[in-house]
Amino acid sequence: MRQAWRWFGPKDLVSTDDMRQAGVEAVVSALHHVPTGSVWTPVEIAERQRVIGLMSDGAPSGLAWEVVESLPVSEDIKKRIGDWKAHIAAWKESMTNLARAGIEVICYNFMPVLDWTRTDLAYRLPSGATCMRFDVVDFAAFDIHILARPGAAESFPAAVVEEAARRFAEMDDNRRSQLAGNVVFGLPGAAESFTLEDVSAHLAVYDTISEDRLRAHLIDFLAEVAPLAEELGVRLCCHPDDPPFPLLGLPRIMSTEADYSRVMKAVDLPANGITLCTGSLGARHDNDLPGMMKRLGSRVHFLHLRNVLLETPHFGGSFHEAGHLEGGTDMVAMIGAILAEERARKAAGRADWEIPMRPDHGQDILDDLKRKAQPGYPAIGRLKGLAELRGIMTALDHPSTRGVAT
Repeated sequence: MRQAWRWFGPKDLVSTDDMRQAGVEAVVSALHHVPTGSVWTPVEIAERQRVIGLMSDGAPSGLAWEVVESLPVSEDIKKRIGDWKAHIAAWKESMTNLARAGIEVICYNFMPVLDWTRTDLAYRLPSGATCMRFDVVDFAAFDIHILARPGAAESFPAAVVEEAARRFAEMDDNRRSQLAGNVVFGLPGAAESFTLEDVSAHLAVYDTISEDRLRAHLIDFLAEVAPLAEELGVRLCCHPDDPPFPLLGLPRIMSTEADYSRVMKAVDLPANGITLCTGSLGARHDNDLPGMMKRLGSRVHFLHLRNVLLETPHFGGSFHEAGHLEGGTDMVAMIGAILAEERARKAAGRADWEIPMRPDHGQDILDDLKRKAQPGYPAIGRLKGLAELRGIMTALDHPSTRGVAT
């Protein structure tokens, strides 16, 4: 695996120096300041490459921008309304500019309205560390009582609805505002942000868009962009829904192995691939992550390795970001499946045999608690996760472990 690190750009409180000292090999970044639907120009791309190539004192960092996360897909494209045709054209032009700059892996998602959803961005653990958390009762309080979505109460078990009403009644105005802000936080560093009115307006349009229709829109989008990606030598990789279960009455179409298999089959080109995120997919009890890697591995172009701890036994319940080796995903088995796929690719002569991976998210520990970087993206917490993952990789790939004579 090629060890990478997500960086949000010059305003990121985790610096290129930090990345270099963490021993990462590649950088994952995006032009978050460019509005969705606009073209990423060669000038903007080159400037981000230049900055990544330097440490704070001007010395070469030895790092390069190798993975895009994310080249955003507009709501117009997802809904196929408004300027969707112009936005697809801009997306293809951006992809072409990235390819000409030598960047071959592009992660994107097709989640309606919000990129990811949490109710707490700094949940305190018994150790004193903090992490991101999804509390289903808090989310129900937001959905039913703050957003006041019509029919919202029908989306939750009766016990959750009852507890959400009690919890909402106990919240003061500051707590209610904080909860709403957390839910619509979206992607840190993005050019756009949503108000509650924006969310309600988007939800109203999605009332007429079923899962089948949204999936058809994704397949139509890929039918437009994947052939060009194939021609350019670019690997596209769709990130799963986060969390991978229905929220706000919105359709979810990339939450399970069956979802991915259907889309890979519909646009059956090697360029049409997967971002296998063990954290997002791991928030469902029924997702077999090592098995998905074994069965879909040939189309996995990018890896997010993180873990979540499911707090409730029912589908769509609460969870929080666990340590990389501490949640519900067997990370040793997962990495074993990844290394096996890489060996198979190398034996087959694939140029992309080494799959880029980043330690996704992390708990805020030690100096992270003072630095207050983007939620989920601390320096030391991610370094701890990377060190743990690196140790497993090294052990499983050692000749003595694999039974290879030295």
